[in-house]
Amino acid sequence: MGAGFQPAHLPPTALVPLPLAPVSVVSGGSRGLGLAIVEALLARGDSVATFARAGSPALTALAALHPARLHTALCDAADSAAIRRFVADVAARFGRIDHCIANAAIAHEGVLATMRDDEIDTMLAVNVKGPMVLVRECVRQMLVQPLCGAPGEGDDDRSMYAANPSITLVSSVVATHGSPGLSVYAGTKAALQGFGIGLAREVGPRGIRVNIVCPGFLETELSATLSPENRARIARRTALHRLGKADDIVGIVMFLTAADSGFVTGQLITADGGS
Repeated sequence: MGAGFQPAHLPPTALVPLPLAPVSVVSGGSRGLGLAIVEALLARGDSVATFARAGSPALTALAALHPARLHTALCDAADSAAIRRFVADVAARFGRIDHCIANAAIAHEGVLATMRDDEIDTMLAVNVKGPMVLVRECVRQMLVQPLCGAPGEGDDDRSMYAANPSITLVSSVVATHGSPGLSVYAGTKAALQGFGIGLAREVGPRGIRVNIVCPGFLETELSATLSPENRARIARRTALHRLGKADDIVGIVMFLTAADSGFVTGQLITADGGS
């Protein structure tokens, strides 16, 4: 475990010590669900790297508490070059990447007939291309890094963190159920589901699991863009008569990034309050 791992993008002399805990990448980790996921991963003991278009006091406070285990950056999820640099920085800092949670998203409410081109373009860039680029860069790193068994154990041992790499995509229940005024947003989230199911088949033989979480509407800044009437209608139609909370989803993400889910891949997992 004390030996160093050599990422492909570093010069031969720049050996990076292997971390003692999983390394998890989270997009959109400055607020809402992303911030809650970052907090839970840190509490579990992971080293975490997250980016967002803008920071937040809560994320700054977390970084001060965990200076060695939390890496943060300002990065637009629509900027492919910035995402590539971010993932390269994470690999250089921590030596490997074990889990990727693609959470960043943007929503513009409005019927299709009145939707502007720039609003459609932004949702496609952030909600579809952004996650694909992030996952691609993380998968490239996962494919070249070695599995790590406990000292004295064989190379085929899969009890350690590094033998259970995972990708978790955060989609939405509207991708399958629909919602008035959110047809374009629903389309971007449906694309993410198809991407995840296909990728699970593609990288499964290399031991990388891919799953998709489909939350219902949550009490986050993303849902705050919805009109009060739409929010009330959504709450009324759920069996639990409320919007979800970030904590309602965090446990699912923690399960999907843990060894207990080692045989779970290519799945859509919905938590929507019974809508």
